Amino acid sequence: MRTLLDKLLRNRDGATAIEYGLIAALVALAIVAGATTLGKNLSSEFTNIAGQVNPGAGGG
Repeated sequence: MRTLLDKLLRNRDGATAIEYGLIAALVALAIVAGATTLGKNLSSEFTNIAGQVNPGAGGG
């Protein structure tokens, strides 16, 4: 029983998997935030361009 408990306490595989999961979640969050910002900037730029091409459309 004592050796089983010692093995469980020394096993770090679960902790490593959790760390990799947290890193993956942070990378995914950064990608989503960057894509959202890029999308908003592109939308604003296309609206500006559309307003310059067709001034009567009220785009800018």
